[in-house]
Amino acid sequence: MDEVIKVEHLTKDYGDGKGIFDLSFTVKKGETFGFVGTNGSGKTTTIRHIMGFLKPEQGSAHVLGLDAWKNACEIKKFVEYVPGEIAFPDLRDGTTFLKAQAELLGIKDMSFANYLVERLQLDPSANLKRMSKGMKQKTAIVAAFMADKDILILDESSTGLDPLMRETFVELLLADKKKGKTILMSSQMFDELEGVCDRVALIFNGRIIDVADMKELTNLPYKTYKVEFLSREDYLKFKRLKYEIVRDQEKYNQVTIKVYDKDLNRLFNTLKNYNLKFISEVKYNLEKHFKEILAKEYQRQEEEKKRIEEEKAKRQELSEEELKQEKSQHKKAEKQENLAEKNEKFFNKKKEKDRKKADKAQNKEFSHVKKEFLKTGKKDRKLRLKQQRKDEKLRLKLEKEEDDV
Repeated sequence: MDEVIKVEHLTKDYGDGKGIFDLSFTVKKGETFGFVGTNGSGKTTTIRHIMGFLKPEQGSAHVLGLDAWKNACEIKKFVEYVPGEIAFPDLRDGTTFLKAQAELLGIKDMSFANYLVERLQLDPSANLKRMSKGMKQKTAIVAAFMADKDILILDESSTGLDPLMRETFVELLLADKKKGKTILMSSQMFDELEGVCDRVALIFNGRIIDVADMKELTNLPYKTYKVEFLSREDYLKFKRLKYEIVRDQEKYNQVTIKVYDKDLNRLFNTLKNYNLKFISEVKYNLEKHFKEILAKEYQRQEEEKKRIEEEKAKRQELSEEELKQEKSQHKKAEKQENLAEKNEKFFNKKKEKDRKKADKAQNKEFSHVKKEFLKTGKKDRKLRLKQQRKDEKLRLKLEKEEDDV
């Protein structure tokens, strides 16, 4: 398998901008891949995900094609791991711990472990609880390296080692690299990473912002030189030549120039005609490279911050204008509403007046009809009464006639 370690879109958010966000990288078989960054940048969190100690919120980490979280126990069969913070079990001394570790790993031959103890100048008979930071680190390195597995994962493993022991540690790493082992290591020591790694990732605020290829970095097509002249005249004269000046220190008659390899002979032939105080090559290394990357990142963040503030101010300005317009529109709508209410009152009043007028006319007409009706009814009653009386007289007359007969 070409990709021994594969991390895809790995995310763990602890809040307040802390954690790791959308990390993606691979470590190929036999490759040494480095992680560098400030404290809290996300190096340890990433390594703990790869070891299967933490469950990702998003994304995944795979070792030898196995999911790091789901197959954590299986993965540890192939990995040597040295954590940044050492926590030993409750055992008497280093020797007891190393023997217990060997038994756990199934190691019967302790010759390689003894070799590591000797190289690191470790006294394993010391009490585990009373060991210094450096001694604890050495013990953890021996415990991991003696397993001689194919994959090494190291979390700032040289922390606490003195400079001489750090050199020994690097030599041990280089020996394992020569064996074809795959190594993932984090460190804050640029020289340590430069001496061992094939590629180095810069992690900043939980995000990988650059991955440097060490071959490319150490074989750049140009070199940088710092040149200081004895006289101001020579300094000004040289500046008129068409060399790329990356830094100009007028106070010291000094320039720092970038020269491509094809132009080196021309540069040195030119400098023969000048009185120099000194000339020195400025080595381009991993630390310088990442400082440049970080400077650009800080500048980008400042520009982004400025852009956000400008947008916020613009939105606030627009909000004030919109509020002003809204107030104006509200006032206008209120005025129109008042006018409509006034018109409605006027029309309602007129309508009521017309209704009353119509009711009055109707009542008048009804009164006249009623009067006429009553007048007609009285006349009809009189006629009916007169007819009734006439009919009664006629009836009486007829009855009388009948009696006489």
